[in-house]
Amino acid sequence: MNRLSDRINALAPSATLAMSQKSSELRAQGVDVINLSVGEPDFFTPDHIKAAAKQAVDDNFSFYSPVPGYLSLRQAVCEKLRRENGLEYTPDQIIIGNGAKHELCNAIMALVNPGDEVIIPTPAWVSYVQMVNLAGGKSILLQSSMEKNFKVTAAELEAAITPATRLIVICSPSNPSGAIYTRDELKAIAEMLVRHPEVMVIADEIYEHINYVGHHESLAQFSDIKEQVVIINGVSKAYAMTGYRIGYIAAPLWVAKAVNKMQGQYTSGVSSIAQKAAEAAYNGPQECVEQMRVAFQRRRDLIVGLLQEIPGLELNMPDGAFYAFPKVEYYYGKRCGDTVINDDNDLALYLLNEAHVATVAGSAFCCPDYIRLSYATSDENLREAAKRIASALAKLA
Repeated sequence: MNRLSDRINALAPSATLAMSQKSSELRAQGVDVINLSVGEPDFFTPDHIKAAAKQAVDDNFSFYSPVPGYLSLRQAVCEKLRRENGLEYTPDQIIIGNGAKHELCNAIMALVNPGDEVIIPTPAWVSYVQMVNLAGGKSILLQSSMEKNFKVTAAELEAAITPATRLIVICSPSNPSGAIYTRDELKAIAEMLVRHPEVMVIADEIYEHINYVGHHESLAQFSDIKEQVVIINGVSKAYAMTGYRIGYIAAPLWVAKAVNKMQGQYTSGVSSIAQKAAEAAYNGPQECVEQMRVAFQRRRDLIVGLLQEIPGLELNMPDGAFYAFPKVEYYYGKRCGDTVINDDNDLALYLLNEAHVATVAGSAFCCPDYIRLSYATSDENLREAAKRIASALAKLA
């Protein structure tokens, strides 16, 4: 008998993690799979950050940490926001969590009541909708397209606002499309939000430093709406620290207090060792961040160029993050043996089985007819993956 809660029964598994699991299972069977399904830098954590983690062990940072995070780390986050973004926050407006994903869910749970509407421009990261489901909210998906560079306008957002709207989620740079909102585009959104002071915005900025078109622009820079904005960020992508699980929110004080209260009841403070490593990341030399960004840009140019040579694939040049998001509709109705491609899910599975390349269907990101490929891997892997994809797609007729 199924005695699970309705909340859990209604929750969908993570499509990115599911595809990664399938990839791992094939690898365990001896299949040479190139995994382009997971958004994880392949670089090692910089040495000065690892040294800080080791030092924290030697210095006996082995006790419970404060629920909102060590004051020294929250101060480091405030200094980072001031130095890099021109934003003024106090340490009590910063909450440290188990990765940006944790703090994103905390913010949604703190802000959304059952029945509240949350506007989510798509394509959108796989977990946004599911987090809104957990909170009992209703996701309002605002569809974009490659022709619009996967962005929505202030006018489109305003048209979607109803009396039930509580929250808008904006991800820039975007997972999965790599789209980046310009300052002018964000300014227009801010001017619109002034007319809707009851609507909060989550600004997911986890890919902030993986930007190929200029300086990162934060929605929180516009003072008229700063009290409506909750920033989500962390060390995973910029510093290659995914396993350290350190993220944060920078938020209006009332939101930070609510998240602190909630976190105190079900996770308490996060890893003491990881916090000291994150502190070193923010306070230490930043050359490593730029070195990785340059490598990601080279890989972007490589994989986009290779994919554009494959007949039937359509894609634009991503401005940030480390994903390519090609349109695959051309292959619908084609077959290879007994395999028929009806949609993007079929194609992603076909590429895994036939080409041994793991990707993720665009449907997972609320944007069918596309697939997402992560280029956070070596040039050699990218060349081989593109070769395999081209060969497998050529077999479809």
